[in-house]
Amino acid sequence: MAEEAEGEEGADGGGGDEPEEQECPKCEECVPGLPGWMATFSDLVTLLLTFFVLLLSFAKTESAKFEAALGSVRNAFGGNVLKHGETIHRGKSPDNAPTMIESEQTVKPFPIDFLTMEGLLDKHEINRESDEVLKTMKQDLKEHSLTENAEVYEIPEGIKVRIKDRILFKKGSIKIQKIAIEVFDKVVQLLRNKDWNVFVEGHSGPGETSSDGKLDAFNLSSYRSVGVTKALIRRGVRPDKISSVFYGDTRPFKVSGEDSIDETQSRRVEFLLRKTDLRTPGHKVDSQ
Repeated sequence: MAEEAEGEEGADGGGGDEPEEQECPKCEECVPGLPGWMATFSDLVTLLLTFFVLLLSFAKTESAKFEAALGSVRNAFGGNVLKHGETIHRGKSPDNAPTMIESEQTVKPFPIDFLTMEGLLDKHEINRESDEVLKTMKQDLKEHSLTENAEVYEIPEGIKVRIKDRILFKKGSIKIQKIAIEVFDKVVQLLRNKDWNVFVEGHSGPGETSSDGKLDAFNLSSYRSVGVTKALIRRGVRPDKISSVFYGDTRPFKVSGEDSIDETQSRRVEFLLRKTDLRTPGHKVDSQ
């Protein structure tokens, strides 16, 4: 009986099969370098940063900066930029606004750093035609031997030329006391031969009145300006190229580097020359 029990026990113990061990699946080979999603994420973050930088630069909505950005972006993609002047076509869109056209001459846009720098709006880049106009003006002045008699200035509205030689008047009178006739004749020839606009500016001395007391400082300056204007017209200058203005005694002539006023130089008429008339109509915009 014991032997049978042992036989049964041996049969039960050795009769079961041991479970087989399962092998782990092989991992995929890792590609060297960063994963592809990281490059896409980096591009997204960079674009977002650029977007917020542009928003910051447009915090002060100035048309010059907006056009600067537009020009830089178009230049980056190989296009021409907006060119002021006759190349702007009006009435080509439903709202009668200027439209972008392909310029015959490629215009270099503003540098992109112009967007984030303050105080640079008075640079000559603000008028994209200023280089060409300045060159033309200098050639005209040289041709008429006025280089030494003129002061040239660059302003946001363009280029202006002020003649150094002034027409001086007697105290309390509209009669000329001193005039550089040679310079005056050169100015007349320039205005007759070239497409320039002249501003005849009349002035008077501080508190100056006419000899008979009938004309105050403003009336004296206006009569002086009108008299010189008529002299220009008689010599062949087109009236539509002349603008007569007068300031009375509000702008006396001050000695350079001093606060003292030169009364003799204050009784004057000056010439300011420009290529563009300030009354030239620009593009009309909404007032609201």
